[in-house]
Amino acid sequence: MPSLLSVNVGMPRDVSWQGKTVHTGVWKEPVSGPVMVRRLNIDGDGQGDRAGHGGEQRAVLVYQVQSYRYWQEHFRRHDFVYGEFGENLTVDGLGDTEVCIGDRYAIGEAEFEVTQPRVTCYRVGMRVGEPELPALLVSHHRPGFYMRVIREGHIQAGDPITKTRTGPGPLSPAPTPCSTCPTETPTSSASPCPSPL
Repeated sequence: MPSLLSVNVGMPRDVSWQGKTVHTGVWKEPVSGPVMVRRLNIDGDGQGDRAGHGGEQRAVLVYQVQSYRYWQEHFRRHDFVYGEFGENLTVDGLGDTEVCIGDRYAIGEAEFEVTQPRVTCYRVGMRVGEPELPALLVSHHRPGFYMRVIREGHIQAGDPITKTRTGPGPLSPAPTPCSTCPTETPTSSASPCPSPL
């Protein structure tokens, strides 16, 4: 059964990058104990670029521990910590090709609905220290995905994740067919957010 490994939050900060100052909320840190999930966000979390991130349809970003392991091998690194890919929820399971847009999941007291793939952005590459990462997230079919909050409530690391509803169609967050959906319809890939240059 899929499970929640970590809840990660962070408020926006100014970060120096390539000679410029970038206002970003991509730095997320794990929190312990129950955390309240609200319609627009998790308590203690924020986004620096509201045009490209956040809002009701992108309230929570999900990334899988399986993708962490994949990138550890790819980059030959073993220093990644939960939240490093900018996600709010680090999960075991729920692969990008295993979920479909519209699927709903209960975690703790809250319920969520998968809405779209991660909008790949230079900020995640800046955070991880791998500038090519935004393009790799899409080309390696590991973007992660956003969810909206259907029912507010408390969640915490260790909570099981239970599917409560199957989405209406075969569209997965990954730029490949959804492996658990009824038909083999290819999906579109994520769009990049603007460069700071």
